[in-house]
Amino acid sequence: MARNVMNDETHRGEERIKSYSKKLEDDLKKLGCKIKHHEDNQTFLKEHINDLNDSIIDMQGILGNYHSSSESKVRSQNLNHAQTEQNAIEQILRQEKTAAGIFCQLKIRNVTQGSRLTKDVLGVIATLGSVEDNNLSRLFSEYLGLEAMMAIVCKSYVGVQALEMYDKEGQIDKNAGLHGLGPSIGRPMDGRFLVICLEDLRPYAGDFVAGDPKKSLALHNPRLPNGERPPGFLGFAVNMINVENMYLSCVTASGHGLRETLFYNLFSRLQVYSTRADMERAIPCISDGAISLDGGIMKSAGVFFLGSSKDIDVRFPVSSGISNIPVDITEIEEKLRHINWEKEMIVEDMKREEALLQHAKKNFELKKDEFMGFLKETSSHVPQNQV
Repeated sequence: MARNVMNDETHRGEERIKSYSKKLEDDLKKLGCKIKHHEDNQTFLKEHINDLNDSIIDMQGILGNYHSSSESKVRSQNLNHAQTEQNAIEQILRQEKTAAGIFCQLKIRNVTQGSRLTKDVLGVIATLGSVEDNNLSRLFSEYLGLEAMMAIVCKSYVGVQALEMYDKEGQIDKNAGLHGLGPSIGRPMDGRFLVICLEDLRPYAGDFVAGDPKKSLALHNPRLPNGERPPGFLGFAVNMINVENMYLSCVTASGHGLRETLFYNLFSRLQVYSTRADMERAIPCISDGAISLDGGIMKSAGVFFLGSSKDIDVRFPVSSGISNIPVDITEIEEKLRHINWEKEMIVEDMKREEALLQHAKKNFELKKDEFMGFLKETSSHVPQNQV
């Protein structure tokens, strides 16, 4: 009887050993499959990056040949815009003890610390767009106000964090960020400043105007109660801002450009009219404000700015807004931006896959050590139990 009990216990012990051994083997197989899955993903992503690199080289070659053959012509066309942009920067630099002034000074001096600090920063709003004439420049700048015109724009929250840091008590660290760099270039900073984080803005969700290289937003034109278009309506302010080609798309991680993020959030559906009288007649179909070329400003439905206009020193640069670049070259530049953006996203995917692969390999080694230890332990006990 005692021998039967011992045999039963031995049998149950052997079954437990086999069961646990099988579980460890299955765990190792699963981890092995995970490792192969991440390795396959990395191989696929590497091949995709290689294909993109080939396309990038081809497009860069085409663009290089075009720009080298028309370099002097392009320089001549862009001279006026460059001069007015320089004027905008000079006006920003005149604003003492401001974050925008420090940022522009850092860019001009190409300070090494500043370049690291502002890696995620696009620039100051006043330098990120242009308009077609001085009157629009004055009106748009007055509508937004000086604080907004001098706001610093970051792609992501990483840039916001780099601009200003805090100590353990939550107080501003005067030795870090713009607060620390300002005094080092003779521009101490004082007061608050506005920073806009593009990735946190809700972008325009509609379509773009088909075939428009400026990627204007396809906003519905206002209609009076009788269904007619209001007299004197010239368009929407957001579409009257000229955005540099490099900022028309793929600025944010989700592929959006400045028009549908930054400028849409600044102007929304702000309407532009020829005269105050036109604007007043159109009140029934104005929802997000309006301005008129003769100085009328309506911030929103029922909210008017009256009195004499006030010049804002910091304005948008003025340019013709006309591009003589052939359509096929513009399309190639757009495709190149998308490919570079896609490559950046894949590189991030590669980093995640590498982290997951290393984690899976670590778990595999731990499970392998556990399995080998278990085999060693059971091999020393099984013979004794079978005696």
